[in-house]
Amino acid sequence: MALPKRRTPTAKQGSRRSHHRVTVPNLVKDPATGGLKINHTAGGARDHKGRVIDRT
Repeated sequence: MALPKRRTPTAKQGSRRSHHRVTVPNLVKDPATGGLKINHTAGGARDHKGRVIDRT
């Protein structure tokens, strides 16, 4: 198994991991239901074209 010749400094390790974070999804107001939905998605009870599905 390959091992590094020298120990990696914590500053270099931290700068490499600086992009490894969890981001909050962008929420936008759904014009049809008035609730929040993730951007660029169909929303709640909808089909793939964005039409509201009647669940009654």
